[in-house]
Amino acid sequence: MVIYPDLRGKVALVTGGSGGIGGGTARLLAEQGMRVAVNGRDPAAIAAVVEDLGDAAIGVPADGTDFAAVEAMRAEVERRLGPVDVLAAFAGGGTGRPVPLDRLSEDDWHATLDANLTSTFLVLKSVLPGMRERRAGSIVTMASLAARLPTGASAAYTAAKAGVIALTRQLAHELGPAGVRVNCVSPSTIMTERLAGRLPEEHVRRLTAEHPLGRLGTPLDVAHVTAFLASDASSWLTGLTIDVAGGTWMP
Repeated sequence: MVIYPDLRGKVALVTGGSGGIGGGTARLLAEQGMRVAVNGRDPAAIAAVVEDLGDAAIGVPADGTDFAAVEAMRAEVERRLGPVDVLAAFAGGGTGRPVPLDRLSEDDWHATLDANLTSTFLVLKSVLPGMRERRAGSIVTMASLAARLPTGASAAYTAAKAGVIALTRQLAHELGPAGVRVNCVSPSTIMTERLAGRLPEEHVRRLTAEHPLGRLGTPLDVAHVTAFLASDASSWLTGLTIDVAGGTWMP
């Protein structure tokens, strides 16, 4: 169902798009008539998503923590689809599991910040010059409820996602005069395919009870907010973090 006709024909790049929230977002943007580039590290997983999206989608595997690889990816998207109009910077990973700070290794700290914050910085650094030159573009970054309040996540993950929120606000301030909008989505527990396969039923019930709306989120919940932020329907919104969290965070 096409909800935002202004997105039709535009180009979207979704990092972390090979599954979960990113995969769901790529699918919804394609349904809006966008040409979608799906990025991730696993070529097979990317191909599975692209196959569902049709001829207007391409896969662009790349390591989001390597700027040379990111630059090559962006150049390939431009060559095959055109300049990026919408960037969903959703790549993440690293140590999200609970680890006391004094037991968190330096390697895990750096890997988690790189996977979540540095990867966001690098794809922004690559895509922004073109958006600034065209004086148009919408960027949506990915934070987490862990950036809003204490959770079971590691300090590294919490710090990385809080950094994404701060980076989003700073860029929204910098890029507003250039006509580029930057917003952030901050999900609570989202029942992705990966999570569904590893959570015990009792844990799911406990997590569900923590959400005032009485259910866990789905990738489509986040995808719909992302599509709204990408579209002209949100043309006077920038610098916001929208908590797709079922009521667990009410600032």
